[in-house]
Amino acid sequence: MEKKPSEFEDLSSVQAVLVGALAPGVNAPTWTTLKMVFVMLGASLILMLVLGFTSSDTALILHVGFLVLITLTLFLLLTSFLEQTGLVSVEHQMQEMGLVPKDIKTSPKTE
Repeated sequence: MEKKPSEFEDLSSVQAVLVGALAPGVNAPTWTTLKMVFVMLGASLILMLVLGFTSSDTALILHVGFLVLITLTLFLLLTSFLEQTGLVSVEHQMQEMGLVPKDIKTSPKTE
């Protein structure tokens, strides 16, 4: 017997992130992308903070320190929110947007 290929197997991670940006909920590829963006943002802000310390510029140190605090707070709030709500599958998001037909099992029967 041949296994019928799933409609979602050929969905790239870029397409999954785009679907995740438009549909309600957060899917795993979108959350992974957001975590990578936060890591890169944190690394650049830490580098700016180090440069502020080496130049002994108090205003720059305070400003970048505040930006690091905002970034860390936002990441922690997003993480705790997603722990409470959970992630949504890409398939469910595509069904919500009407890109694929809903499952027969979940649709109500009309008699």
